Amino acid sequence: MNRPIGIFDSGVGGLTVASAIKTVLPHESFIYYGDTRHAPYGDKSKNTIAQYSLRITSFLEQQNCKAIVIACNSASAAAYGQLKKFYPQLFILNVIDPIVERVAARNFSKVGVIATRATTKSKVYAKKLHRLQPNLEVALKATPLLAPLVEEGFAQTEISRGLIQRYLNDPALENLDALILGCTHYPLLQAEIADYYQNKVEIINSSTWVAQALKEALAKRKLLNTQTKPSYRFYVSEKTAAFADVSKLFFGAKIKLTEQVLST
Repeated sequence: MNRPIGIFDSGVGGLTVASAIKTVLPHESFIYYGDTRHAPYGDKSKNTIAQYSLRITSFLEQQNCKAIVIACNSASAAAYGQLKKFYPQLFILNVIDPIVERVAARNFSKVGVIATRATTKSKVYAKKLHRLQPNLEVALKATPLLAPLVEEGFAQTEISRGLIQRYLNDPALENLDALILGCTHYPLLQAEIADYYQNKVEIINSSTWVAQALKEALAKRKLLNTQTKPSYRFYVSEKTAAFADVSKLFFGAKIKLTEQVLST
């Protein structure tokens, strides 16, 4: 029960999920790996994303993690199946399924999904939502520059606001009941996105829902830690100023970042 949870993303975006896990599961320790050297994953091929994900999962398994959270939509879309196949003994949670289940249970007529090219190309959100809610209209929009913008520290600037307006001013995204932030980097832009819609569209941030799904899954498997004082370890494939800044935003100034390049 007191083994850590492994969390990984291409960079800083998964910190939104890690922060939610810290809040929802205050006794759980975790090990976070941000593959900043290869960020973002969204414009890479499915095979390349799968290779990176397998390498990171192997590292986290070696750290004796009791569960793995794929805190990246691109990796969830491209690599989840392979990770389950290669590590059948591990409980692995992706960031897409908890959102699909919650959204399908709502009385929405039309939802939009903004995400990286890898995620939108896979059509994973539309496919999974239509299995549960066949009549739901799902509009997909690739927004490939948003993740690197966050990685470079340009959230909450004129640059981010202009880019958000350019992307969301698309007829396909009109008359939405809700907009799914289909990339874990995007919650760092959530306020700006909500402002664009004048708070008339529900903005769905996956982080808390994923943390809650993790809590339920660990409880079901009798792996929930309710007593031990938690510890948090952060690894990156390359130290970046943006990662240091965002990690401090969520976890305070005492965060120690360890650079760990994984062998091929």
